[in-house]
Amino acid sequence: MAINHPSFGAMPDNRVIIFDTTLRDGEQSPGFSMNLAEKLRMAEALAELGVDVMEAGFPIASPGDFESVQEIARTVRGPVICGLARTGQADILRAAEALLPAERKRIHVFLSTSPLHMKYKLRMEPDAVLELAIASVTLARQHADDVEWSAEDGSRTEPDFLCRCVEAAIKAGATTINIPDTVGYSVPEDMTRIFSMLLERVPGANKVVLSTHNHNDLGLAVANTLAALRAGVRQVECTINGIGERAGNAALEEAVMAIRTRPDAVPYQTGVETKNILRVSKLLSTITGFDVQPNKAIVGRNAFAHESGIHQDGVLKNAATYEIMTPESVGWTKSTLVMGKHSGRAAFRDKLQAMGYGTLGDNKLNDAFRRFKDLADRKKVVYDEDIVALVDDEVGRDHERVRFVALDVRAGSRGPQRAELELEIDGTVLHAEATGDGPVDATFNAIRTVFPHDAKLVLFSVGAVTEGTDAQAKTTVRLEEGGKMVDGQGADTDTIVASARAYIHALNKLLVKRARTEPAALSA
Repeated sequence: MAINHPSFGAMPDNRVIIFDTTLRDGEQSPGFSMNLAEKLRMAEALAELGVDVMEAGFPIASPGDFESVQEIARTVRGPVICGLARTGQADILRAAEALLPAERKRIHVFLSTSPLHMKYKLRMEPDAVLELAIASVTLARQHADDVEWSAEDGSRTEPDFLCRCVEAAIKAGATTINIPDTVGYSVPEDMTRIFSMLLERVPGANKVVLSTHNHNDLGLAVANTLAALRAGVRQVECTINGIGERAGNAALEEAVMAIRTRPDAVPYQTGVETKNILRVSKLLSTITGFDVQPNKAIVGRNAFAHESGIHQDGVLKNAATYEIMTPESVGWTKSTLVMGKHSGRAAFRDKLQAMGYGTLGDNKLNDAFRRFKDLADRKKVVYDEDIVALVDDEVGRDHERVRFVALDVRAGSRGPQRAELELEIDGTVLHAEATGDGPVDATFNAIRTVFPHDAKLVLFSVGAVTEGTDAQAKTTVRLEEGGKMVDGQGADTDTIVASARAYIHALNKLLVKRARTEPAALSA
């Protein structure tokens, strides 16, 4: 039976709405916060990916969140733009105000319904919670035709009370009903039971879109998502790379490719342009400073790699022997070698476009090409991974206050290890020298000399982008200040330079965090 939805019209029964919450739930992860420019870049990329609904943020959480939701609503076209709100009048009105410029908008109201949450979090009786659900949805409908209501911790809510709340929310005007597995407690059988029950017992449940939002605490988020679809759900709430609170959310790329790859078991369709998946995944990694694990499904660098001789033999004869989807279907390329020091700017631009960097501006293109030529002079072979590392290291740094200029170090066993550093601070180039317990420590001490701060280094890691002694180093630095944690990344064939770039990247992100108020604790 087709559902007539205010944002999507008459929906075929096999159409699944992809609700992306990377910019809201995903951004709540420690170290994953984004500034306005970064959120806008992600929002544009998500729109190009083809998500149906984009949860842009939680407008009342801070002025920065309000501004980002409002700017996304003003500039991004295609998806429904959604803002999150608690049940208070101020929350809902603030969300409505932020969403005013949107072509299509949705207010998403959530309220805890489980006995545990009502007793200890809300300290409210069930009847009061029910009344609050009705009042909040009613108010939201006065400001948006498309209203989603979520039963926070819905998977641990008593069945009878969950049915009462869902029925009341539908009568009050909710057009989408979301039952989140907020703490990742459920197994697939629970999803089947919950949504089958709602469709059987709640009047009007078959006239609205039922939605699932699964956390990954037991590693079952995508499995639970697919079980919910089979039970009648038609909206999947997910994030790029599965980021989110604690162990994260259902990964968009995994859910979408499961639907595409197994039409026999999950006979549904999405509007996602799957060839853009890898590019958006890498963009998120660049912005947040968090790489995906090598064996991550779909977007991990080993997802289509074969080392076993038996597997290699099978793939050479017929790729389908060990690949259930093609690398190209999600944006990977089969080429291994790329270009060298004789390659020109036009060829470099074409290569970037083929790799999914078609929207790179002229300034960033010039910076990336300069670093590519420098890299080609130093490396015997330049691989796709090398280009990704250097381009990602350049992208998204237009508004940084602190910029790397130059670094000289003295290292070795005789010591003392010394670093001479130049940084550009708010347009002024400053110089400092420092010693330390090794060249990396000396470099970080020099950064602190040029730009004094109290942030604590809590993580420093180094990895090679490719093989060989001339491989680029890709470094990650995590800084912590006053409970705020950020990660930065840097890449260079010189490990110390890469380390400096990563530290400076993290420092700039920390400066952004200083300037904004942290959002209130959320779930969903």
